[in-house]
Amino acid sequence: QVQLVESGGGLVQPGGSLQLSCAASGILFSRYVMSWYRQSPGKERESVAQIATDGSSTIHADSVKGRFSISRDNAKNTVYLQMNSLNAEDTAVYYCNAYRGSLRANYWGQGTQVTVSS
Repeated sequence: QVQLVESGGGLVQPGGSLQLSCAASGILFSRYVMSWYRQSPGKERESVAQIATDGSSTIHADSVKGRFSISRDNAKNTVYLQMNSLNAEDTAVYYCNAYRGSLRANYWGQGTQVTVSS
Protein backbone atom coordinates (compact mmCIF):
# COMPACT_ATOMS: atom_id res chain seq x y z
CA GLN A 1 0.00 0.00 0.00
CA VAL A 2 1.41 3.33 -1.08
CA GLN A 3 1.42 6.10 1.49
CA LEU A 4 2.69 9.66 1.28
CA VAL A 5 2.41 11.38 4.63
CA GLU A 6 3.03 15.11 4.82
CA SER A 7 3.89 16.92 8.02
CA GLY A 8 5.22 20.26 9.17
CA GLY A 9 2.37 22.55 8.21
CA GLY A 10 0.86 25.08 10.54
CA LEU A 11 0.33 28.75 11.29
CA VAL A 12 3.26 31.08 10.74
CA GLN A 13 3.66 34.85 10.71
CA PRO A 14 4.58 36.70 7.53
CA GLY A 15 8.31 36.51 6.99
CA GLY A 16 8.56 33.27 8.89
CA SER A 17 9.75 29.84 7.87
CA LEU A 18 8.44 26.29 7.82
CA GLN A 19 9.81 22.99 6.66
CA LEU A 20 7.42 20.44 5.22
CA SER A 21 8.26 16.77 5.10
CA CYS A 22 6.73 13.94 3.11
CA ALA A 23 7.50 10.39 4.14
CA ALA A 24 6.85 7.75 1.51
CA SER A 25 6.20 4.06 1.93
CA GLY A 26 5.13 1.28 -0.38
CA ILE A 27 7.15 2.57 -3.34
CA LEU A 28 10.74 2.36 -4.50
CA PHE A 29 11.25 5.96 -3.50
CA SER A 30 14.55 6.52 -5.32
CA ARG A 31 12.89 5.82 -8.67
CA TYR A 32 10.21 8.48 -8.27
CA VAL A 33 10.30 12.13 -9.23
CA MET A 34 8.99 13.96 -6.19
CA SER A 35 7.07 17.20 -6.21
CA TRP A 36 5.24 19.61 -3.99
CA TYR A 37 1.99 21.19 -5.10
CA ARG A 38 -0.33 23.59 -3.36
CA GLN A 39 -3.95 24.61 -3.61
CA SER A 40 -5.65 27.67 -2.20
CA PRO A 41 -9.42 28.03 -1.83
CA GLY A 42 -11.01 28.78 -5.18
CA LYS A 43 -7.79 28.16 -7.09
CA GLU A 44 -6.43 25.26 -9.07
CA ARG A 45 -3.70 23.08 -7.69
CA GLU A 46 -0.33 24.44 -8.78
CA SER A 47 3.15 23.01 -8.91
CA VAL A 48 5.55 24.48 -6.38
CA ALA A 49 8.74 22.46 -6.79
CA GLN A 50 10.05 19.25 -8.28
CA ILE A 51 13.17 17.19 -7.68
CA ALA A 52 14.81 14.50 -9.77
CA THR A 53 15.11 10.93 -8.55
CA ASP A 54 18.69 11.37 -7.41
CA GLY A 55 18.27 14.95 -6.27
CA SER A 56 20.62 16.23 -8.96
CA SER A 57 18.18 18.75 -10.37
CA THR A 58 15.29 20.80 -9.09
CA ILE A 59 12.64 23.08 -10.51
CA HIS A 60 10.88 25.78 -8.53
CA ALA A 61 7.90 27.87 -9.53
CA ASP A 62 8.70 31.50 -10.22
CA SER A 63 6.49 32.54 -7.31
CA VAL A 64 8.70 30.71 -4.81
CA LYS A 65 12.16 30.95 -6.36
CA GLY A 66 14.72 32.18 -3.90
CA ARG A 67 12.38 31.51 -0.97
CA PHE A 68 11.54 27.78 -1.14
CA SER A 69 13.87 24.85 -1.60
CA ILE A 70 13.02 21.24 -2.30
CA SER A 71 15.34 18.43 -1.24
CA ARG A 72 15.19 14.69 -0.68
CA ASP A 73 16.83 11.96 1.34
CA ASN A 74 16.51 8.66 -0.49
CA ALA A 75 17.85 6.77 2.50
CA LYS A 76 14.91 8.04 4.55
CA ASN A 77 12.32 7.91 1.74
CA THR A 78 11.54 11.53 2.49
CA VAL A 79 11.20 14.73 0.50
CA TYR A 80 11.34 18.17 2.09
CA LEU A 81 10.21 21.67 1.28
CA GLN A 82 12.01 24.43 3.11
CA MET A 83 9.90 27.57 2.97
CA ASN A 84 11.37 30.94 3.95
CA SER A 85 10.09 34.50 3.78
CA LEU A 86 6.52 33.28 3.79
CA ASN A 87 3.72 35.65 2.87
CA ALA A 88 -0.07 35.50 2.82
CA GLU A 89 -0.10 34.33 -0.79
CA ASP A 90 1.65 31.14 0.31
CA THR A 91 -1.37 30.13 2.38
CA ALA A 92 -2.61 26.84 0.94
CA VAL A 93 -2.87 23.13 1.42
CA TYR A 94 0.45 21.63 0.36
CA TYR A 95 0.50 18.22 -1.28
CA CYS A 96 3.31 15.78 -1.87
CA ASN A 97 3.38 13.93 -5.20
CA ALA A 98 5.34 10.89 -6.36
CA TYR A 99 5.58 10.18 -10.08
CA ARG A 100 7.22 7.42 -12.07
CA GLY A 101 6.56 7.68 -15.75
CA SER A 102 7.75 4.21 -16.72
CA LEU A 103 5.01 2.71 -14.54
CA ARG A 104 2.51 5.49 -15.15
CA ALA A 105 2.41 5.68 -11.38
CA ASN A 106 1.21 8.89 -9.77
CA TYR A 107 0.52 9.18 -6.05
CA TRP A 108 -0.64 11.98 -3.76
CA GLY A 109 -0.46 12.65 -0.08
CA GLN A 110 -3.39 13.88 1.96
CA GLY A 111 -2.06 17.42 2.21
CA THR A 112 -0.93 19.67 5.03
CA GLN A 113 -2.30 23.14 5.70
CA VAL A 114 0.03 26.12 5.71
CA THR A 115 -1.44 29.40 6.92
CA VAL A 116 0.54 32.61 6.84
CA SER A 117 -1.08 35.26 8.98
CA SER A 118 -0.27 37.79 11.66
